[in-house]
Amino acid sequence: MALLRSVLLIIIVLYLGIVAFMYLQQRSLQYFPARTGTSPQALGLSGVTEERVPTPDGETIVLWYAPAQPGKPTVLFFHGNGGEIAGRHERFAFFQAQGLGVMFVSYRGYGASTGTISEQGLVTDALTAYDVLRSKGVAADSIMLLGESLGTGVAIQLAAQRPVAAIALEAPYTATVDVAADVYWWLPVRWLMKDQFRSRDYISQIKVPLLIQHGDADRVVPVAQGRTLFDMANEPKQMVIIPRTGHDMIGDPQVWAREAAFFLASAQ
Repeated sequence: MALLRSVLLIIIVLYLGIVAFMYLQQRSLQYFPARTGTSPQALGLSGVTEERVPTPDGETIVLWYAPAQPGKPTVLFFHGNGGEIAGRHERFAFFQAQGLGVMFVSYRGYGASTGTISEQGLVTDALTAYDVLRSKGVAADSIMLLGESLGTGVAIQLAAQRPVAAIALEAPYTATVDVAADVYWWLPVRWLMKDQFRSRDYISQIKVPLLIQHGDADRVVPVAQGRTLFDMANEPKQMVIIPRTGHDMIGDPQVWAREAAFFLASAQ
């Protein structure tokens, strides 16, 4: 009996140690930033300005911006948890080629932007970028939000706080805490996770056209979460399930083309 108690005690201590480690390291397990800060010109983009903008809480974020052709809307883009905007330059060029205005946001802690990554920080960065667009004379009814993966939660929270014309989401989740709870089912994730990005708490506040695209073989964000978020959303809405496709659908030009057509239609 004494041996059993000792074994149980060791197991409990080890488990609590793992819980403490995961709690302290959680953001390093949630965010995977690249910090090269490559300029758009070095990547072959033209007609793009790289702007360093102060945030209300004292950080400096980098924005890439190309103005829209006359009569066309502007896409405000929020990337996922890995890499940086420099790794999405082909997507920038694609939208620019459609005549759309484009602004890519380099979150704090990513690329050449300063600061430490957190949910509140990323939302602050999104609000800052939105306000910069408005200061350039871009009307609210010409701003189209686009989020990929983690960035879907950023886009949704922005749309709940600022007027926009439409929103497109790639591989969205109901909440990052829901994703984490499925992966780390053996941990009390819902009690411990700091940045939970509860999109399900904000989606009902969005009253503009919505497009969701999701691969049916996504192992990062299960398509079931995208379906649930879609069911919770207001009309008008549309969802495209891409067969035999995983999370890498975010890099598919066909996905981008569908978004460009959606944005152009939403602007009319």
